[in-house]
Amino acid sequence: MSFVHLHVHTEYSLLDGACRIDELIDQALEFNMPAVAITDHGVMYGVIDFYKNAKEKGIKPIIGCEVYVAPGSRFDKKQRTDLYHLILLAKDFEGYKNLIKIVSLSFLEGFYYKPRVDKELLREYSKGIIALSSCLAGEIPSYILQNNLEKAKNAIKEYLDIFGEDFYLELQNNGMEEQEYVNSYLIKLSRELNVPLVATNDVHYLRKEDAEIHDILLCIQTGSKLNDKDRLRFKTNEFYFKSPEEMKALFKDVPGRYREHPKDS
Repeated sequence: MSFVHLHVHTEYSLLDGACRIDELIDQALEFNMPAVAITDHGVMYGVIDFYKNAKEKGIKPIIGCEVYVAPGSRFDKKQRTDLYHLILLAKDFEGYKNLIKIVSLSFLEGFYYKPRVDKELLREYSKGIIALSSCLAGEIPSYILQNNLEKAKNAIKEYLDIFGEDFYLELQNNGMEEQEYVNSYLIKLSRELNVPLVATNDVHYLRKEDAEIHDILLCIQTGSKLNDKDRLRFKTNEFYFKSPEEMKALFKDVPGRYREHPKDS
């Protein structure tokens, strides 16, 4: 079977991603994957290295970014919390140029603790871009966790209005109860609103045994110690670059339409 990881954090997701680009591409090659994405948090620092390395080894590079979406205007510099994650992938050269615009303006116009975009910016530069609803920190999953399905539906409709058929509801299964709960509703909403599903693994490190290294990175990021009780940590060690067989096993019972990777322009 063929599978492509579309939600991947490299070493350029600073103090959060632990995938070195050359090793990432080698792993994709070992798994016979036709393509792989780069979706670092808020930045595109690793894109050139990623693109060159992938091309040299015959892997299709999918350029993307996990952006931070402000709940209101990107120009509002008063509210620090409630940023939503959203995966953006360039499906052609125009999409790549628009993604550069979005990420650049998230710094130049929207930066407040983190580079932020808003719906106005997404709407202006949406052409050629595929959007995925992201992890539990995405807008739609956040509303589902709040048991506010009406807001979740309205958010889906808004993203459909922005991205059209290039918007996907993203399923993740890293062994967390919250994901099971969110996935059950995403599947229902997919059917109700005719939105396709895509499965990802929110990759933060390459191998399962690298979870400990990633945990140390999080400690450095937050100024915490490993034995601190209430520090930021991932709940499981399942955020690694899984094989196509592992991903198939995780989502074998999920109905829906899938896209293995964005089409060539």
